[in-house]
Amino acid sequence: MALDGVFLSKIVKELKACFINSRIDKVNQPEKDEIIITFRSFNENKKLLISASANYPRIHITNHNKTNPLQPPMFCMLLRKYLIGSKVKDIEQIDNDRIIKISFEVQDELGFNSIYNLIIEIMGRHSNISLVRDRDHIIMDSIKHVSADMNSYRLLLPGVKYIYPPKSSKLNPFNNNFNDLLTLVREKDIKVDKFIFSNTYTGVSSLLSKDMFIRLSDEFNIGDITYEEIFNFTNNFFLKLSEEKTFLCYYHKDEIKEFYCIELKAFEEFEKSIFKDASSLLDEFYYKKDKQDRIYGRTADIHKILQNNIDRCLKKISILENSLEECKEKESYRIKGELLTANIYNVKKGMKSIEVQDYYSEKEQWVNIELDENLTPSANIQYYYKKYTKFKKAEEVAFEQLENAREELHYLQSVLTSINNIDKYEEIQEIRSELIESGYIKHRKKEKSNNKSSKPLHFLSSEGADIYVGKNNMQNDFLTLKFGEKNDIWLHTKNIPGSHVIIKAKNYTERTLEEAAILAAYYSKAQNSSKVPVDYTEIKNVKKPSGAKPGMVIYYTNRTILVTPYDLKLKKVE
Repeated sequence: MALDGVFLSKIVKELKACFINSRIDKVNQPEKDEIIITFRSFNENKKLLISASANYPRIHITNHNKTNPLQPPMFCMLLRKYLIGSKVKDIEQIDNDRIIKISFEVQDELGFNSIYNLIIEIMGRHSNISLVRDRDHIIMDSIKHVSADMNSYRLLLPGVKYIYPPKSSKLNPFNNNFNDLLTLVREKDIKVDKFIFSNTYTGVSSLLSKDMFIRLSDEFNIGDITYEEIFNFTNNFFLKLSEEKTFLCYYHKDEIKEFYCIELKAFEEFEKSIFKDASSLLDEFYYKKDKQDRIYGRTADIHKILQNNIDRCLKKISILENSLEECKEKESYRIKGELLTANIYNVKKGMKSIEVQDYYSEKEQWVNIELDENLTPSANIQYYYKKYTKFKKAEEVAFEQLENAREELHYLQSVLTSINNIDKYEEIQEIRSELIESGYIKHRKKEKSNNKSSKPLHFLSSEGADIYVGKNNMQNDFLTLKFGEKNDIWLHTKNIPGSHVIIKAKNYTERTLEEAAILAAYYSKAQNSSKVPVDYTEIKNVKKPSGAKPGMVIYYTNRTILVTPYDLKLKKVE
C-alpha cells in the first residue's frame, strides 16, 4: 500500500495544523508496537495513533478506542514521565523520507525547559518509535530495541546516541533543480528510456511511480523525451500535488484495494470514496486490517489447535466412509451363508468351491461360492455368517462414529468462524474458555482479568426492528436459549457454520427478514459466497440436544431464504 514519503508529507501538514502548541494529556500503549497520544487543544481532545507494526506501520489521527493493558508497558511509562504536559513545538518530515520527528518542549522539576524528540520510522519490519533527548541526541528508549547483533550500523537502545537511517542518494521531489537531476543520472548511468521515478526521487512509491509514467506517456513521446522535459514534468506534477487536497480509497467488490492522495490513472475504473483528510482515510483503511492481523496473532495457538482437530476429523471421516463402503458387501456374505445352508448336503469337506442356484435373484442364476477345503461344511457356513455379522456391527458403529465426527467437524468450523467474527480482544478469552470446557485446550489456572463477558451484536433494521447476532458459540447459546422468547424469529445458515441471529420484534416485514438473513450469512463461513441458504423459524422450534457442544442446536418447521451476504452498514446499538 502507498503510505510513502509523499503521502506522509500530507499527513505532516495535517498534524502541524492540529497539534502545534497543543499539550499532551494522555499516553497509552494498547499494543506492544503502538502508542496513542491524546492532545488537549482549545478544549478539544484529539488522539494521535503511532504504529511501528511490521505489517501496518503508520501515523494519523484516530477516532477509534482501544483497550489498554492492565499494566502499562515500560515504554509507555517512560513517555508518560517525559511527555505528559509537554507542548508540541514542531513536526517535520526528514528529507521527504518515511521518518517523522515530533519535537516536545517540557519543563523539568527545576523549572528548566527541555526538548525531546519523538522520532517515528515508518519502514516496514524495521519500523520503530524512539524518544530522543534533543541536547545530546541520546535515546531515552525505543518501542523496539535494536542491538548490534541485529544492526551493525546503528543501535536503538536506551543511553545510545541516536543515528538516523542512512540518507538516500535520491532527490527530494519537492526541493531539487535540473543540475541535481543531471548529476544523479550521470552517477547512476540512468538512460532516458529506462527512467523510473521511484528510483530517482525520495518518498515515491512504485504505485505513484507507475501513475506518473502513465501521465508522462500521455503528454510526451517516451522514445524522444529529454531529461529537461522529465524535470519540468516532475516539477509541475509535485507542485500541483503539494496543493492537492484529495484523498481517495479505491474499492473492488466492497473491498478496499488501494488509496492515495491523488486520483490514480490505473484505478479509474474502480469505485472510489473521497475523504476529507489523510487521517480519516488511513483510519478507515487500516483499522479493520490491523485489528484482524493482531487478532490472528493472538489466536495463532487456537487456530493451530482447531486446524489439527479439523484435520483429524477429516481423516477419521474418510476412514469411516471407506469402511462403510466395504460394509456394503455384507449382504452378499449373508446370502452365501443361506445358500450354503440350503445346499449343505451337497457340500463336502475338501471342496474348494461349489456352484449353487441363487434363489434370491430374479432369474435364479447359478453362482460359484468359494470354500475352505480344510473346513467342514458347517464351518464354511459359519464363516460367511460371521463375516456378515462382523460387517453389520462395523457398519452400525461406523454410522454412529461418522455422525459424531461430522458433528465435531461442524462444531470446530463454527469456532473457526467465531474467530473471524471477533470484534474485541476480550472475545478471544471467551473462545479459549469454550475450548477448555469442550476439552480441546488443557485447563490452566485462571489469571486475574478485568474482562467482562462481551455482548452479542445489536443492530436496528432499516425499519427499526431489533436484530441480535451472536459472535461466538457462547453468545449463540445465550441468544437462543436464554435471551430469545418463543415467538422471536431465529435464523441460521443452512448446514453452514455461523452465527445465531434473532429478530426481536412483534411486527416485521419481509425487508427486515431479508436484512437479518443477510447478517446471518455475513457472520458465517459463507461470508464471501453468493445465494447462501438461510433457515428461519420461531425460537420455540429450536432445541438443544442433551450433551450437545456449545452453539449446537436442532430445529424444525423452518423455511429457507436465499441471500448474498454483504456489509449492510445498519445502525449498531452499543
